[in-house]
Amino acid sequence: MHTKKTYTVQEATRKLERYCAYQERCHKEVRQKLVSMHMIPEAIDVIIVHLLEHNYLNETRFAKTFVRGKFRMKAWGRRRLTFELKQKDISKVNINQALAEIDNAEYIEVFNGLAEKKANTMTETSTLKKKRKLIDYLLYRGWESHLVYEKTKELFG
Repeated sequence: MHTKKTYTVQEATRKLERYCAYQERCHKEVRQKLVSMHMIPEAIDVIIVHLLEHNYLNETRFAKTFVRGKFRMKAWGRRRLTFELKQKDISKVNINQALAEIDNAEYIEVFNGLAEKKANTMTETSTLKKKRKLIDYLLYRGWESHLVYEKTKELFG
């Protein structure tokens, strides 16, 4: 018979300290991890408070790190970043603070680079198909529609 591992509050706390120290986490991820460890709600609350008090868990820092990483590595636009953070139950205040850290000039530079790179690698012969593909690609990545349509017009007329 397979017995499920049980943790004392101390063991779970240490485990979650390592979990949070390894990479920034949001409250939702930490709560899910504790639930998967079969911790009772009271213990979960105690552990989360401990992690907050000892700065292992910081939602503002998480949001900023998340935005920086996804913007730099995946070239996500503000709409996708906002959507993904909302999925993680990050507050509007923290989302806005994190997005404010993206330099506008860099934002436009990344957008233009991404759009031009994609446009140059498309094999479609039909201009209409190229436009549609580029628009879908950029919107999926969360770039604002006014930027997407202006750029598509600039590239394909």
